[in-house]
Amino acid sequence: MVPELFARAGYEAVTLDLQHGMFDFEAAVDSLGLIALGGAHRIARIPVADNALAGRLIDMGAECIIAPMINSREEAEQFARAMKYPPMGERSWSPRRAAMLSGQTDHEYLTNSNSQTLALAMIETQEAIEALDDILSVPELDGIFVGPSDLSLSLSKGTALDPNGPETARACADIASKAKAAGKIAGIFCLSAEKVEEAVAQGYRLLSYGIDTVFIDGAARTALGETAWTKDKAGTGIGY
Repeated sequence: MVPELFARAGYEAVTLDLQHGMFDFEAAVDSLGLIALGGAHRIARIPVADNALAGRLIDMGAECIIAPMINSREEAEQFARAMKYPPMGERSWSPRRAAMLSGQTDHEYLTNSNSQTLALAMIETQEAIEALDDILSVPELDGIFVGPSDLSLSLSKGTALDPNGPETARACADIASKAKAAGKIAGIFCLSAEKVEEAVAQGYRLLSYGIDTVFIDGAARTALGETAWTKDKAGTGIGY
């Protein structure tokens, strides 16, 4: 239900995190339908190097897959080709639910799917930055997606988690510039409205803003703060 609420709230796309989040395949399948019902685009992040799961998720209706820890052209190519039908790739045919959620016949889906299903490689290590030109040269790859937290860990050699720091910001700006020059989509994860503004200025056009658990935690704490007077007035607190 939570993904549908975000879709109905006005998010243009909702991302299901199967790398660090609590979604398994069955929960993701249910949520993809709910996101479509809410009117938003459907994105999923897979665990590291799980290209088989990428194929299953797009068969179930995901429109975009984000693959973490892509550090070479070979890894980017293997991932992207798993997302595309021949001759671009090696995706196996069985998109019944994907075609249904996109409102297309099987023939229409086959004709359109290679351009409508996006493969984004996460750039989140020094190794990936060094291989960025090669990664961006993969024709089947639609774009990149930056993970600032892991990127900051890699840039600092594990000494600092600083996703909003100046060194990370400079690296993010350079990544966006190279992606744009290569004609690829540039995406990034943001934890604050200020980071969204910075990312847009850097050239990013796909922005993942916020985490559901963080939003719910913040709303709950705000609600309790607004009713904290009950402990003084009535000698009791608010329960759920």
